[in-house]
Amino acid sequence: MDDDLILKNAKPVPRYTSYPTAPHFSEAVGCSEYETWLSAIEPGEALSIYAHVPYCDRLCWFCACHTKQTLRYEPVATYLNGLHREIAAIGGRVNGEAKVTALHLGGGSPTLLRPDDLIALKQAFARHFAFSGDCEISVEMDPNDLDEARHDALAAIGMTRASFGVQDFDSVVQKAINRIQTFEQTRDAIEASRARGVRSVNCDVLYGLPYQSLPSLEATIDAVTSLAPDRVALFGYAHVPWMKKHQSMIPDESLPGIVERFDQMSRAAEMLVAAGYEAVGIDHFAKPDDSLAIASREGRLRRNFQGYTTDSAETLIGLGASSIGQFRQGYVQNMPATGEYLRQVEQTGLAAIRGYRLTPDDRLRARVIASIMCDFSFSFAEVAGEFPGGGAVIEEAKLFRARDVDGLTTIEDGIFRLTARGRPFARSVAAVFDAHLQSGRGRHSVAV
Repeated sequence: MDDDLILKNAKPVPRYTSYPTAPHFSEAVGCSEYETWLSAIEPGEALSIYAHVPYCDRLCWFCACHTKQTLRYEPVATYLNGLHREIAAIGGRVNGEAKVTALHLGGGSPTLLRPDDLIALKQAFARHFAFSGDCEISVEMDPNDLDEARHDALAAIGMTRASFGVQDFDSVVQKAINRIQTFEQTRDAIEASRARGVRSVNCDVLYGLPYQSLPSLEATIDAVTSLAPDRVALFGYAHVPWMKKHQSMIPDESLPGIVERFDQMSRAAEMLVAAGYEAVGIDHFAKPDDSLAIASREGRLRRNFQGYTTDSAETLIGLGASSIGQFRQGYVQNMPATGEYLRQVEQTGLAAIRGYRLTPDDRLRARVIASIMCDFSFSFAEVAGEFPGGGAVIEEAKLFRARDVDGLTTIEDGIFRLTARGRPFARSVAAVFDAHLQSGRGRHSVAV
């Protein structure tokens, strides 16, 4: 790939796990709208739930998540009391016949929780929500937190998917990002999860890290594939020290340049495909018989705040500090500061402080952007049939194609499609249809 082409199309743009993206949320949407949207959930509707645990016992310097380090368990226990209150409050506002089809525990480090607290948390959900018999329960895992008792507790709550943060196995890189984690620790944790019946394992790998090189990344990919995870998420490190001050611990000069990042991404993807994984969207890889790969082949791939998913629920309820919920009507986000979050749930049970109400144009553009991010294409006929204003976006697509001298896209038989040359720049192409991007709100990471 030509260096100039890479640099031209690697400008900072959103990751598009939602549209509009979080910088465009405002206090115009809060608890009142949230209650109305919760009450509108219909009997029998599928629900997805995300619960956020914003604590770690160490702070990884690469992390851009909302979390904080604690060496004491008391703040975690206090937070869990508040989370239980919010679960009860939200569950009491949701139709009792709605079914939870997916529960995701994220962070931070959910595996920091003590075994009895993990079990109590699942019990709280079961008291206040109805779960489908085949509910997928996924947990973000830090091997450094795990012991036999926690593995047993995770089995007891019915975990079906374990997602392990690997990042990189190179010792120099690990030291630079403050994430010391051996291959043996990771292997043993994965084996312990599988021994307890977990049927799907994911590993997260990062490129673009400090002091990372092609040889070190290749060694990490070889090590990861030797563990035979069902899925691999290959993310580009997002260096955003203006948002996350601890990232300033990573020297700018230690980071690979944009072209080097692109080469790392391309080589890692090449190795994963050679190892038998299918590319899914812009940054996921899955075994051919994995549900994510099947959904991608069948055009059923979805994208939400957790990334690519097979979860078809239209409603995602976010619980815990900073979490975001997604509804047919729009988005809501909880108070990020844990102390204020706890104060709010103590008073009302709700902690929503901002959000966004979708307009007809937002729904149209969200559909187009999601199609580009998931399928690398969208159909003019489908867009025109589903949305009264679809013609405007179709004209934008035609104009972009007419100016696309780099051959990133084609239009054939009424389908706007990214070429093989254009797929690595899907975020940049999706940004063409983002009507909010030029408003000046938010800063983003580079697009490769």
